[in-house]
Amino acid sequence: MRYIEPTRVKVLMMMFFTTGVLGIIIGLSIAPPSMTMMITFMGVINVGLGAFFTFIFLTQVQKSPDKRKKKKKRD
Repeated sequence: MRYIEPTRVKVLMMMFFTTGVLGIIIGLSIAPPSMTMMITFMGVINVGLGAFFTFIFLTQVQKSPDKRKKKKKRD
């Protein structure tokens, strides 16, 4: 998998976690009985995506600079 900047991954994590928690709360309390299960299930999916991006954030390796473009010092 290619390297993703940590700030982007953090934004995606927060976005999915907040929409997931909000979806679960709305699905369990505010939604009409016919849509309760669907909205709650979508909230759980968003929390799962947030967990996936957390895993990516914690396990990706720092991008190393390209050694081909670096100038070598000559003594």
